[in-house]
Amino acid sequence: MAIPFPNITPEILTIPLGPMSLTLRWYALAYIAGLVIGWRVIMGLMRRPKIWGGQAPMLAEGVEDLLSWVILGVIVGGRLGFVLFYEPAYYLANPAEIVQVWKGGMAFHGGLIGVVVAGLLYCRKHGIAPLSIGDSFALVAPFGLALGRVANFINAELWGRPTDVPWAVIFPGEAAQTCLSIAGQIDGQCGRHPSQLYEAGLEGIVLALILWGLLKAGALMRPGLIMGVFIAGYGLARFAVEFVRQADARFITYDNPMGWVVHLGGFGLSMGQVLSLPMIAIGLWFVWRAKRGSVVASRG
Repeated sequence: MAIPFPNITPEILTIPLGPMSLTLRWYALAYIAGLVIGWRVIMGLMRRPKIWGGQAPMLAEGVEDLLSWVILGVIVGGRLGFVLFYEPAYYLANPAEIVQVWKGGMAFHGGLIGVVVAGLLYCRKHGIAPLSIGDSFALVAPFGLALGRVANFINAELWGRPTDVPWAVIFPGEAAQTCLSIAGQIDGQCGRHPSQLYEAGLEGIVLALILWGLLKAGALMRPGLIMGVFIAGYGLARFAVEFVRQADARFITYDNPMGWVVHLGGFGLSMGQVLSLPMIAIGLWFVWRAKRGSVVASRG
């Protein structure tokens, strides 16, 4: 038993422009909507000094400028993260393809590093407390993550491993419908975990509820606390979902059908899990640091 993939395409609409055309895709809309929501929410946070303990870390009018830095960090970091973490040998042999982002290939962990670097540079330039800005980023990140994972589902990409659960989905495409068994045999059409929706729920909805609950409890008065919970929370959610998420086809072989890339004491970890472990540790360190510091006075 499995659920057929819904009749939906990655494209929303196509506008003819003479000999060319402009296509709006759900994935692009998810990025745009996530950035706009983040921009408006952070502006609202900066206009409420009380939740920061008396003074917001920056003026609301400066958020738009900060957003420009963040967009650059997401694109550059996400692309370089994919190149360095997943296919360094290929791109070393084909360096011209590194900038060809339209062919696909972005990594969340790289994008996160890019945002952190961009945020730190912006804060240093304008004399702003970086931990408080990190907290504001963390509060809006789950919105973008949820939208992005739903867009992954619509694109029928990053699907999960074969399963017989009642909510399994038969994704379109030969690669998705051809199941490779542990023994390296072709098993035929199969249902798969809709792991994109699992991630949308955990990284988006659940994490947002936790972080905004902390906001209500006054967590912004302990700079770095919300950011730490987000980093550790994302790492835990991603680590868990990787158990049912299918590795990209480029990492799968007959000897390694599930795409596990690292083996520790006989236990296989995917690249996503390997990259999530330091996130969990770093996030818990920020939580510990924020809890030990004094309220508000520890900002920056």
